[in-house]
Amino acid sequence: MAHRHGLLTPGEFARARFGSPGLGALVAFTGIVATMPYVAVQLLALRAVFRTVGVTGEWPLLAAVGVVSLSTFRSGLRAPALLSIAKDVLLAWVVLSALLVVAMSSGWAGIFRRAGAHFASTPNPGDGLLLPETGQLGFVTLVVGSVLSVFAYPHAVTGMLAAKDRATVRRNIAAAPVYCLVLGLMGLLGFFALSEGIRPLDGDLNTVMPLMFQQLFPGWSAGIAYAALGVAALIPAAVMSISAANAFTRSIYRTYLRPDAAAAEEARVSRWASLVVKFGAVAFIVLLDRSYAVDLQLIGGVIILQTIPAVFLGLATAWFDRRALVAGILTGLGAGIVLLWDIPQVAANGSVVKAHFGGSSMAIGDTGQTVYVGLVALAVNLIVVTALTVLLRLLRVPRGQDATRPDDYTADADDPMLERLDEILDGLPARPVGAHARSR
Repeated sequence: MAHRHGLLTPGEFARARFGSPGLGALVAFTGIVATMPYVAVQLLALRAVFRTVGVTGEWPLLAAVGVVSLSTFRSGLRAPALLSIAKDVLLAWVVLSALLVVAMSSGWAGIFRRAGAHFASTPNPGDGLLLPETGQLGFVTLVVGSVLSVFAYPHAVTGMLAAKDRATVRRNIAAAPVYCLVLGLMGLLGFFALSEGIRPLDGDLNTVMPLMFQQLFPGWSAGIAYAALGVAALIPAAVMSISAANAFTRSIYRTYLRPDAAAAEEARVSRWASLVVKFGAVAFIVLLDRSYAVDLQLIGGVIILQTIPAVFLGLATAWFDRRALVAGILTGLGAGIVLLWDIPQVAANGSVVKAHFGGSSMAIGDTGQTVYVGLVALAVNLIVVTALTVLLRLLRVPRGQDATRPDDYTADADDPMLERLDEILDGLPARPVGAHARSR
């Protein structure tokens, strides 16, 4: 549908589906805000590598962000797309070499025994090799929330629209479980590092993996691993910033600030906006607690989940009212921020380290159970959207005009009215919209 109408972002889809520029702008703004902490997670990995090799301060990170900004300023998505091939090769090598090191030590059985002995001697009753009974609900809700959010981010949509046809998307999605398995193996390396006595540098948990490579790998092998981690951090950061910039330009700048902007101006503004996103992520790193990087991504998930009704459910139905969707997003965001504010960060001994924004899972009374805030906020969102839509239907308030047609959702690469969205790859000015949209 996006290729038929010349759309690049989730906000543009929401605008076309529900006939509401305001809804499209709100979806775009939500995506931009959610992407910044996600970009910050990538850059924290790069910063951890710098710290491990003894390069301290913020200037190396700023220099790296500057380099990736220059590489994507003119070439759009094509630069990180080509570099991702090298990234995949390097990461595959790192995972295989790490597993070889594990096999050459005591193997997984010995690693788990030593890690279990370590957990048994710690004061925290919630740590260990297995989830405690009170941690299972929190884990499941985190999994569900992550699954729902991972494809809602603007960069995920950009990656799909850059594919040449539906079959390419299917193949990549079919390979996703393999990627998840690799991530799981990387996660298990944390137990390996623990069993080998590796401890975080200055309490920064993000340095555990680079320290493992430094202490257990040969020098040349550690160097390759550092390169893999650096490239794996910068490429997603570049793609995310490009997607967030497109969301701003297409749904906010061109809609409200400069409706008559020429294509060249739009491309120029998008490039500068991508720089703002990258350095905004650096600001997240400088200003916020960097010890728990995963919470930055989970907080971003709380935010981006609020676009699910307007975008993902919008793919299946146009039943929702555009005003109800706006109210739902705003209510969900408000509920999410309030709940995140109330979550303290608690140390292993039970003392409160930080009173607010201490995590992304809220406690359920005194049961010891937790639940991911993102799902709670999304539930509030859906209740508001559904109830308000029903009320507006009963009051016979006019609906927005749906600019899409049913056959838009089954179009493929051989469709004569389909437009190749080459500006996604090349960062060039947008061409006129597709034949289907021109004929309307």
